[in-house]
Amino acid sequence: MTLFSSVSSAPLAERLRPQKIQEVMGQEHLTEPLQKLCTSEGMISFIVWGPPGSGKTTIARIFSHEKNMRFEPFSAVSEGVKRIRELAKIAKDALCFHQQKTILFIDEIHALSKSQQDVLLPYIEEGIFFLIGATTENPSFSLNSALLSRVRIFLLRMLSDIALENILKNAELKILHPLDISARKFLISFSNGDARILLNLLEFADLEAEKTISLDICEKIAQQKSLRYDQSSDEHYHCISAFIKSLRASDVDAGLYYLARMLEGGEDPRFIARRMVIFASEDIGIADAHALLLSCSALQSAEKIGMPEVRIPLAHVTVYLANAPKNNSAYLGIENALKVVRETGNLPIPLHLRNAPTAFLKKIGYGKGYKYPHDGEKNRKNLPHVLENRKFFQEGGEEYRF
Repeated sequence: MTLFSSVSSAPLAERLRPQKIQEVMGQEHLTEPLQKLCTSEGMISFIVWGPPGSGKTTIARIFSHEKNMRFEPFSAVSEGVKRIRELAKIAKDALCFHQQKTILFIDEIHALSKSQQDVLLPYIEEGIFFLIGATTENPSFSLNSALLSRVRIFLLRMLSDIALENILKNAELKILHPLDISARKFLISFSNGDARILLNLLEFADLEAEKTISLDICEKIAQQKSLRYDQSSDEHYHCISAFIKSLRASDVDAGLYYLARMLEGGEDPRFIARRMVIFASEDIGIADAHALLLSCSALQSAEKIGMPEVRIPLAHVTVYLANAPKNNSAYLGIENALKVVRETGNLPIPLHLRNAPTAFLKKIGYGKGYKYPHDGEKNRKNLPHVLENRKFFQEGGEEYRF
């Protein structure tokens, strides 16, 4: 049960793993609450939620070390309920016979099904072990309510360039060759906020180097930047949200950036195009009806062409939608109408609007008084079409263009 490794043969990332909460870089907003919990007499179960390489495993190991508790790692991706029960029995024996408490660290806890998560509950409640779960997914969606009610959530941020720069400075003391400026910038950019990627790439580059770790060496090892994007992850929803909000604010460059990020990450172009169709009606609406036609064309292109060529019509329509005037009055109109329908149910349809296919229905008033608007201006001042003469659509709306 190794907590920390200072052995020179251990990977660089392991040798540089922080051993105190204050040493965890890039998560300064959590230093105080985590330190307070770490130094208190008691212990609670908690979940650390954040992107890869942000320090989730490190925090769990620090707690185990500082609290002098056993550390039992568990991978939710490759292990199941049987292993949880085995570890619970080991933890119970350690508590009963040696008075030693256990931290069960579950990596990728979101990979457990809701029923598998239920297995943890009695062990947490009885104090058999304390749970520290690590996840890259939003716990509100990936964890069931029973488990959420028994844990605290700590949100970790993606490491900033400043945090990565500080980690790199510490790492330079452990490697054999100096790092030139261009290679340093590349490593920070390539790691995309992930300290593990940063340190692993640095270590490989150090092995390849003869005198200096250069940009060429780093690029050769990296080969191609791997974007963190999963169609089932939070990043998927964050990107499309940022894309739509950029178009709404008429920010062309931001719209193209998020479009490129989604496409490069492997997003389905049809998904992007469908959202563009919705945006064209919701946010542009009657200010430029042509936007809807173009968006439908983009969707048709996505269905018939595919990547990589479809990036061009998608970019074309993205620029158009961002630059188009905005007016959400049609969207607000249907929302107002839906609200009334939900509040009032089925209001009776006025008799003059009802179809009268039989003489009997005509006799009792169906269709009576209806005037055909095309037959002259006097017929356009018709009877009300909705009882109570409600108003849903506000003519003109709030049109704007940046």
